[in-house]
Amino acid sequence: MTRRSQRRALSLILATSVAWTQVTPAAHADPRPATVEAWQQSTSVRLQPDGSLSDVLAISPNDVWAVGQQEIWDVWKNRGTIRHWDGGKWAEIGIRDATAAGNLRGLAAASTSDVWAVGDGHDGLPYLAHGDTGGFDRVRPQGLRAGDWLGGVDAKAGKVVAVGSREKNGLILTGQGNNWTVHETKEKGALYAVAGGFAVGDTGTGPLIVHSSGGSWKSMPLPSIPGGYLRDVQVDNSKRALAVGGVYHGPGDIEPLALTWNGKRWRELRLPGSEARLSGVTGDGKGRYWMTGYDPARAAEPFMVRCEKSRCETIRGEAKQGRDSVRLQAVAYLAGKGSVWAVGHAVDTADRYTDVVESFAPKATTSKS
Repeated sequence: MTRRSQRRALSLILATSVAWTQVTPAAHADPRPATVEAWQQSTSVRLQPDGSLSDVLAISPNDVWAVGQQEIWDVWKNRGTIRHWDGGKWAEIGIRDATAAGNLRGLAAASTSDVWAVGDGHDGLPYLAHGDTGGFDRVRPQGLRAGDWLGGVDAKAGKVVAVGSREKNGLILTGQGNNWTVHETKEKGALYAVAGGFAVGDTGTGPLIVHSSGGSWKSMPLPSIPGGYLRDVQVDNSKRALAVGGVYHGPGDIEPLALTWNGKRWRELRLPGSEARLSGVTGDGKGRYWMTGYDPARAAEPFMVRCEKSRCETIRGEAKQGRDSVRLQAVAYLAGKGSVWAVGHAVDTADRYTDVVESFAPKATTSKS
C-alpha cells in the first residue's frame, strides 16, 4: 500500500468510524406508514477533483447549504468550499478572505441571511465564516489560538456555539459579532457536534456529552462505555434527543453506539450486530430520524437508516458502475418536502474522490390485502 493509499484509508476510518442504529420494534407498534423513503437519485455539486462534502443544511427545499473540501490530497491546492442550492442549481459561494479556508466541517443557520461554517484555516487557526448567498466573511473571535480545532456549530438569532478541542480538552466557543467567550471542558477529550444546547464527543476513553445550563456547560452522567465515542446529535426538544457514535475495541473492531435522551437521563440502546456504520443523523422534530453512513458489505450502494416509533428500516441506493464505495457524511431533512439529502463522497476503483448528494424521498407503497 502506498503512502497516499495509507493516508486515504486512515482518513476513511476516522471519518466513518460511527454507528448504525436499529431500534427493537415495540410490542404494539403503530401500523406501517402509507409512504416510506426510497432512494431517488445521485447528483453532485461538482467540486474540483478529490472533493468531498462534510455537512449539509436545509433551511427550506429551495435554500440548502453544503460545505466540504476540494483537492483533499494536495497540501498546496486543497481548500474549503461553500455551496448553495436555490431550488434549481448548485452555486459556489465565495469567502472574502485572503488566508483561505481549509477543510470546512460544520454548518448552521439562524436564518437565510445568517449562515455559519466552521473548519480549518490555512494559517493554523480554526476557521469561522459568516454570510449568505452574497458571500461569506471570516470571523476572528478573540480567545482562539493556533492549535485549537473546531468541528461543529449551532446558530440561533443572536448566539452562535462552535465546539471542538484545545490541546487535551473539549473547547466551546460562544458568542456573535465582537463578543465571544471560550470555555474549556474540565474533562479531557474533544467535541464534534453541537445542537440545542447539547455537545457530543469523547474523552479518549469514553463518550462525552456536555449541556448548557444556567449559563455554563456541564458534563452529563452517561452509561459507562469504555472505548465509546459520539460524533453527531439530533435534538428534537429538551426531552428528546439522539446521539450516535461507536465503541472502539481496536483497529477494524468497532461496534455501533446510540444514546437516547428522555429529558432525565441518557440511555444506551443495545443494537444488533451489523457491518453498517453511521456518520450523521437528522430528524423532523417529531421523533422520526434518518441516519447516514455506509455499509462495508455493500459499500458501493448509498446507505441510510430511517427510524420512526421504534421501527427502523434500511434504505439503499443504486450501485453505479466505477464506484468502489459511497461514504455519506451528513444528512438534512427538507421540511415541507418530506425528503432528505445526504452528502459525502464516492471513491472510484482508482481511489479518486467525487462529491455526491444522494436524495431520498417518499415513495407510495401498495398495501397487501
